[in-house]
Amino acid sequence: MPDRPAYLRIADRLREGIRDGTLAPGTRLPTMAELCAAHGVSEIVVRQAVALLRGEGLVETRRGGGTVVRVVPPARRVAMDRYRGVAEARAAPETTFTRDQRITWQEYRLDREFTRVRADADLGALFERPAGTELLRRRFVFYARGEPQQISVTFLPWDLVGETPVADPAREPWPGGTLAQLAYLGHPPTRVEESVRSRMPTPEEMETLRIPGGVPVFAITRRLLSGRGVMEVCRDIVLPADRVILDYSIDL
Repeated sequence: MPDRPAYLRIADRLREGIRDGTLAPGTRLPTMAELCAAHGVSEIVVRQAVALLRGEGLVETRRGGGTVVRVVPPARRVAMDRYRGVAEARAAPETTFTRDQRITWQEYRLDREFTRVRADADLGALFERPAGTELLRRRFVFYARGEPQQISVTFLPWDLVGETPVADPAREPWPGGTLAQLAYLGHPPTRVEESVRSRMPTPEEMETLRIPGGVPVFAITRRLLSGRGVMEVCRDIVLPADRVILDYSIDL
């Protein structure tokens, strides 16, 4: 077998150091000159190796600060049972997001954008309504302790929420979130359905959630039902895949 290309061997060595802790999170990699001298290669070879690690989400290059090992916070475990009881009145307000993040209401921030739209064919099928049905579209960016963590684009039937406080962006964030809003409207959710897929983020998602190159996202499509009626469709909940672990359990 021919030798592996030099840039792959250098990337292997650095990757091993990152994974075994020799190169701890936040550690600056050796300089370009040091790596060239250590491996007897040209600068372009070292750049290819570093670019490979950057594409894997292992390192990031900071302007004026060199290339450092990425600091990835411990992944949060997100389970389906987080929906239970969150819509109930409590002394301290919360939502599924504040529960997931284990943050207080004061550490929670929500950017929002509300528009009135019509359902395309896919949304109509998810709502089990005709295409063209009027919907309220809400785009949220969720922050925990000042850091963006999640994007959600959620839809509600306009004939359900139009001219109600739920359609007023000034009322957000709403304690209990969408589950509490639906209960307020007289349609408490009785079923949650989620479909999960992974994909690479869009440029806008990378910028908004500060996702480095090479890191995929989970895109979760959610439906909230009350009885047989579909009250809400979220298409999608977008989460950086290196920040969460999705836990699902089934009682048999």
